Amino acid sequence: MTEQASVSTQQIVEKVWLSIAERRLRPGVQLKEGHLAEIFDVSRARIRQALTALEREGLVTIIPNRGAYVCQPSVDEARDVFFVRRSVERCVVERICKSTSKADVSRLRSHVARERVANANDATTDIIKLSGGFHLLLAELSGSDFLFGMMRDLISRTSLITAVYRNTARFNCGPDEHDEIVEAISAGDGEKALRLMQHHLDHVEAELDLREVRDMSHDLKAALA
Repeated sequence: MTEQASVSTQQIVEKVWLSIAERRLRPGVQLKEGHLAEIFDVSRARIRQALTALEREGLVTIIPNRGAYVCQPSVDEARDVFFVRRSVERCVVERICKSTSKADVSRLRSHVARERVANANDATTDIIKLSGGFHLLLAELSGSDFLFGMMRDLISRTSLITAVYRNTARFNCGPDEHDEIVEAISAGDGEKALRLMQHHLDHVEAELDLREVRDMSHDLKAALA
């Protein structure tokens, strides 16, 4: 099999992320280049590309002379991330409500519609990405590069934290609550939009079991099957 016809870098990234999101691959496990190359039947160079991409997304830590490891957020870090997110999301919503346009609302509604399709199809990867993508789109529409950069990092960290600590079978940063936020923004009701966002983040955090990391697999091949 030629490398061109084999698994792409993005497919490797998706597979590793899905294994983390579905709690089949535990935080702290080492992602050995050689082992991954055998599992995906690709070169080590392609695995290194995938690991670098995963590091950029905040899912993997690469330690010089030691290798790559799945990030292992602590309970304190999880709480800190949600604390900061509340402040950043508040700033984002306040800015949007002051300057939102019909085109902005249309983009938000289209995004929520894609979330509903993903939920209906039980497409876990799409559900995860679109859930975080909604908040990233809000940050983009705020017009602040600073808030957008902060939100991108916070969403990546939140996704990993949710995968590790959530106490339910599915991610529940769902389209219904997103839709309510969009409609409040569309109506120009800033206070309601802020209240709904606060409730939404409270809901997501309430579904986390911030006590200990559940036992997940150390077996790369089984986790990535």
